[in-house]
Amino acid sequence: MTADPVIDAQDPPTTVAVPPTVRASLSPSRAADFKTCPLLYRFRSIDRLPERPTVEQARGTLVHAVLERLFDLPAAARTPQSAGDLVAPQWDRLLTEQPELATLFAEGDTAGPAEFLRSAAALLDGYFAVEDPRRLEPAEREALISAVVDEELLIRGYLDRLDVAPDGALRVVDYKTGGAPREAFEARALFQLKFYALVLWRTRGVVPRVLRLLYLKDAEVCDYAPDAEELLRFERTVVALWQAIEQATERQDFRPRPSRLCDWCSHQALCPSFGGTPPPFPVAGPGDPLTDARSRPAAPGADE
Repeated sequence: MTADPVIDAQDPPTTVAVPPTVRASLSPSRAADFKTCPLLYRFRSIDRLPERPTVEQARGTLVHAVLERLFDLPAAARTPQSAGDLVAPQWDRLLTEQPELATLFAEGDTAGPAEFLRSAAALLDGYFAVEDPRRLEPAEREALISAVVDEELLIRGYLDRLDVAPDGALRVVDYKTGGAPREAFEARALFQLKFYALVLWRTRGVVPRVLRLLYLKDAEVCDYAPDAEELLRFERTVVALWQAIEQATERQDFRPRPSRLCDWCSHQALCPSFGGTPPPFPVAGPGDPLTDARSRPAAPGADE
């Protein structure tokens, strides 16, 4: 399947003004954490426990970086060869910016990193199977978008790509480097895209025409068309979710919610569901109420 061409670009709007009533922020990644498992939200957003990077996350981050840089090239130069040529330089850049990624491979291991780069390049083949970047001019890439809902909550996140058609229609595109959707992951991915759709609707007055998931491993496309009524319901869901987070924080009560996603959790040793004991609840500090656990809501590819 080849994506329809989008040949128009649009300057991003100015940053949304934050009213003095706003006292908290929420990103789709942290909201999804709480929906998945309240204790996971606590570990990441309140305890801020470190998590060792995984090969899968690093590969997702690398592929996202390559696809972002690919659109810096002239349209005619956006070829599979050019994308492949970006893999090693982008990995070197990521290693410089995030030295912890070097711990993914044992010292002296040359085969592991080489195979890692080959596997990232293979995912790019999946991208070119579903889109022709020579026919696209994205309006925004890896862009931070934000909006205020319920007067007190700032919702924000980084979208992979926003396309704007000549008639002003919006298409939100999200790259997924994991396999084609299984139910739990598809629900999480669509939650993330609806989050972005709500922000765009509230800031631009336009409901995105298409929310598109590109599953690069299996070269599959999943399109979803939201409407205003659905986004209004979703907004109420987000506000209710934040209220639940506030109540859990006030009570210091974040309970585990075991699921098949536990297999990928970095914190099983501290989880009561696996015989562990969470650390003492942190003493609240002054902090910045608009900081949602991390300065960047989620690294590209981190939720793969």
